[in-house]
Amino acid sequence: MDGVKLHGAWASPFSNRVVWALKLKGIPFDYIEEDLPNKSALLLQYNPVHKKIPVLVHGSRPVCESMVIIEYLEETWPQYPLLPTDPHERAVLRFWVKLIEEKGLNIWIVYRSVGEEQDKAVRESVEMLSILEEHGPNKGKKFFGGDGINIMDIAFGAVACWIGAIEEVSGRKIFDAAKFPRLNSWIANFESSPVIAENLPDQEKLRELLARVREKRLSSSTHK
Repeated sequence: MDGVKLHGAWASPFSNRVVWALKLKGIPFDYIEEDLPNKSALLLQYNPVHKKIPVLVHGSRPVCESMVIIEYLEETWPQYPLLPTDPHERAVLRFWVKLIEEKGLNIWIVYRSVGEEQDKAVRESVEMLSILEEHGPNKGKKFFGGDGINIMDIAFGAVACWIGAIEEVSGRKIFDAAKFPRLNSWIANFESSPVIAENLPDQEKLRELLARVREKRLSSSTHK
């Protein structure tokens, strides 16, 4: 079997999604940390369209975009399935993954904006959380996947596990544990799962990085 390499960045929720899937499936891989302001020639070669991480390289074949990579892993390595076998159940999960992909981007708008744009992103982030709370893990189940982590858990993990740092850096409240008790329990279960707990970015380092990048971004925008 050809080797697997992952080009990523430690603070990226999208990179972490792929790391979680690789670890859950027990797939050996080499990790290449990319310096995002100075992207490697290999990264630009493997992802010439978006020029972004993560990029998974299987043998000499690159696969880009976190959820596309996870679908590829699912089809190539069947152990620890992240999708059910039933076609309808798979379609339903993909619907939720798509919603998380689209709506979850609002938390990053909260992070990088101020004023009315930020207010709108906060409202839309809370709306997404309300939808997931209503349709969240069934009572007595730890995860969206039941007793085991599935593709929807991985998708939402890349939102949920970054909310706290974004709230602190942006000064805006997004997640209310009292308002979202099912999601609050889910976060506790997800973050305490051994594979996830061992592969989450250091929160203090994450906050420091996000604060620096936000300050630089806002300073740049005010001087345009």
